[in-house]
Amino acid sequence: QVQLVESGGGLVQPGGSLRLSCATTGPSDRNYAMGWFRQAPGREREFVAALSWPDPSAYYTDSVKGRFTISRDMAKKTVYLQMNSLKPEDTAVYYCAASKHAGELVLTMTGGYDVWGQGTQVTVSS
Repeated sequence: QVQLVESGGGLVQPGGSLRLSCATTGPSDRNYAMGWFRQAPGREREFVAALSWPDPSAYYTDSVKGRFTISRDMAKKTVYLQMNSLKPEDTAVYYCAASKHAGELVLTMTGGYDVWGQGTQVTVSS
């Protein structure tokens, strides 16, 4: 079973940037579509961005379009979420997830994912 390990979270001022990383470890006989979700206190986990496989289409929730970019380095087995122009409302625990499925609708749903990371905290505050 593949495992996911996130890193790169932290405290940043509004307008700043962070890059989250999600390293894939463990045995794997296939590649997965990858996604990022976030969960703020008292709120449900919500979709942020996804990168499909093998067609590398990227999908974003409207609130992060133009600010966040999802990408992957196949050689390093790592997926990234570059977050620019951060806002206080971006504060949340960010989770990386891997999916065996395809299609934009499925990849925007928490139920469309098979493996989850432990999460990394992102706090945007002055």
